Amino acid sequence: MTEKRKGARSIKDIPQEILEQLNQGKMETVNLTEWLAVDQKILLENLLKQNDKLHYLQPILENINTLKKQTVNTINEAIGTEIFNLTVKNNDKNFLDTVAKHSSDLVRCWATYTIGKNQNLSIAEKLDKIKIFVADHHFGVREICWMAVRSDISENLNESLQILSMWTSDKDENIRRFASESTRPRGVWCAHIEELKQNPELGLQILDPMKSDKAKYVQDSVGNWLNDASKSKPDFVMNVCEKWLEESPTKETKYIVKKALRTIQK
Repeated sequence: MTEKRKGARSIKDIPQEILEQLNQGKMETVNLTEWLAVDQKILLENLLKQNDKLHYLQPILENINTLKKQTVNTINEAIGTEIFNLTVKNNDKNFLDTVAKHSSDLVRCWATYTIGKNQNLSIAEKLDKIKIFVADHHFGVREICWMAVRSDISENLNESLQILSMWTSDKDENIRRFASESTRPRGVWCAHIEELKQNPELGLQILDPMKSDKAKYVQDSVGNWLNDASKSKPDFVMNVCEKWLEESPTKETKYIVKKALRTIQK
């Protein structure tokens, strides 16, 4: 199990046998170091061999080779995109299911893009289908899944915010956290959502219900959301924080407010 194994702190310290198993898709990564160390091209080839899909390899590698910059995230997206294209072309739903339920976290990351790139799905359908990955036990899958649908959220902002506002009361903290993390005005490793930078009040339907969330994972995301907003609308953030502290003087709210105001109070 993932929680029973401690990962190396640097890529050079990862034991060769562990790296081989990661590249074969036989185990999950346990930290960011391992996640960055996996050779996705080797993992892909092993996955395709194991499922008699080696004829998919060349088109996917060609897609990767067109990338202007090859990073873990761009390669991840390129593989997921081309897997989607090939499975659609070949009516290969079984392989799509295999990818979505695979034991390797990187392979499941690819699966999130098979949802994000499916333009036959409405934003409501995409969010419904991505939810299983939102609740994934692995940090990498949870991070990639919001990136896979963020552009759709941005393009369908009002509907997305309305849907995600209902996620803020879910018993799963990962699902609650996705509501704020996927809609951060600036975010990390992603395009900004200009509408939320200029009109952050639109996000209150998501933020207000989580202003005193018990999970630190959620608190960090809500605080970061407001910190993003403070860079373009500092007065809005200061007013929200003041209001929250009056309405909810809990240690959780105080922690969120401190995180939200860190740029303003520099």
